[in-house]
Amino acid sequence: MSHPVRPLARVGRRLGLAGAVALTATLALAAPAAAHAEVEADRPQALAENVTLTFVSEAESASAGFREVRVVLPEGIAPTAVTLGKAPKGWKFTATEDGYTLAGPALGTGVDAEYSVKVRQLPDAEELAFKTVETYDDGEISRWIELPADGKEAEQPAPLLKLKAAAPGATPVGASPTPSETAGSPSAAASSTPSPKSSSKSASESASADEDSGTSTGLLAGGAAATLLVLGGGAWWFLRRRAAGTSED
Repeated sequence: MSHPVRPLARVGRRLGLAGAVALTATLALAAPAAAHAEVEADRPQALAENVTLTFVSEAESASAGFREVRVVLPEGIAPTAVTLGKAPKGWKFTATEDGYTLAGPALGTGVDAEYSVKVRQLPDAEELAFKTVETYDDGEISRWIELPADGKEAEQPAPLLKLKAAAPGATPVGASPTPSETAGSPSAAASSTPSPKSSSKSASESASADEDSGTSTGLLAGGAAATLLVLGGGAWWFLRRRAAGTSED
């Protein structure tokens, strides 16, 4: 009477094992894709200044290591407003037209690429996406650049940073004024102040004018004196001739 129990027990165990496998597969298919490139901030708040962003690119290759990470910055963050913080040894930071690259000697196989950058100011937004392209030393490329759409998770999602609302009174940091726009700037002062050459030229011209004036005055004075001498001599000659004529009579 006890023999039929064993086959039923074995069947039950098999059904339980099959159910567990099916459940695991179902959960794996239903789970969203894991973000293999992530970003965090020490102050995740809109319009926050001098914010440090930390990035982690998870190594997936079983035969190669990372040699480059390229990031496209979200709108509102200029490449010139980003500076390198910490990075793998030997890696160099280079600004690009739309973001930056960080590259250097290949990391070991299975070693994550971790680094940080400092941003002058975060834009006034609720969420920022940092599209990332990873390159391994064997040429393999991983692109984490997709954004969620229609409420669905992306298969290769870009690193996302959610921001708190801006602090009261926070404003965007404006660009520094150019020298030409600054009142009393050196360039403005230089343009309004005569150059040494122009000053010396003016001085020499003034001296030449004075010399010309002095020469003209001297000539006039000399001419007047000569005229007086001529007139005086003529008068003297006329009087002498008249006196001679009177004595002869």
